Amino acid sequence: MDPQLREVAQLFERLKAAFARNDFNTCTTLLTQIKVLLTKFPSLPPSFQPTPNASEELTIARQIYEHAVVLSVKIEDQEAFERDFSQLKPYYTDTCNIIPPSSEEYPILGLNLLRLLVQNRIAEFHTELELLPPSALENPCIKHAVELEQSFMEGAYNRVLSARQAVPHETYVYFMDLLAKTVRDEIAGCSEKAYDYLTINDAKKMLMFSSDQELSQYISEDHPEWEIRDGCVFFQKAKETQPCKEIPSLQLINQTLSYARELERIV
Repeated sequence: MDPQLREVAQLFERLKAAFARNDFNTCTTLLTQIKVLLTKFPSLPPSFQPTPNASEELTIARQIYEHAVVLSVKIEDQEAFERDFSQLKPYYTDTCNIIPPSSEEYPILGLNLLRLLVQNRIAEFHTELELLPPSALENPCIKHAVELEQSFMEGAYNRVLSARQAVPHETYVYFMDLLAKTVRDEIAGCSEKAYDYLTINDAKKMLMFSSDQELSQYISEDHPEWEIRDGCVFFQKAKETQPCKEIPSLQLINQTLSYARELERIV
């Protein structure tokens, strides 16, 4: 085996061992070292030079970046996820005729779709989806993300929240928790505009909490302006703290008339 390839393989084994024992600090350090060594392989993207060890180098590099993506989820670093996924993606799109497909491809592609959904990057979500072959839509990981997006767009927030219990891969839990918080915040915002108060049971049901303690913790952390008393959650205090914005009606009328006069001159 080529000496540089052997060094990368040895470091990768240490990375996997550290990953297995959840030693993420060591993983991050080793990953940095490995990425520097990978830059010396001309067979990797974007060059794709046909070297004697191209197949082995591409395979191990793909595995390393797959671990990097999962590691970014474990340490809850979304910027690292985006960076590592962008480095990994060419191994899925441009190496089909060089190395066999990876068993982690669809779980990671589905994870990326879920990330885009959590970040409300819907246009990019659909762009990534259109790049996949039709058969990919039958994969449980891709299907999960597509169904989530449909539920989210339909406002079927109960389906979004309950989907956490049926994630197709353990790495999805982090983004599902973020999505659940986004959904709860959306429901909470609508609730305080629609109601003056809700009973605690109704508030729990609407926000899909299973206990009074979970509801109380959510309110204290995210909505301290709400008030819990007499078995109810009162939103009136929140409404009072929101300043009313005066609509400059006279100014708008004058502007509209001015536009109309200018339009007449042009015509």
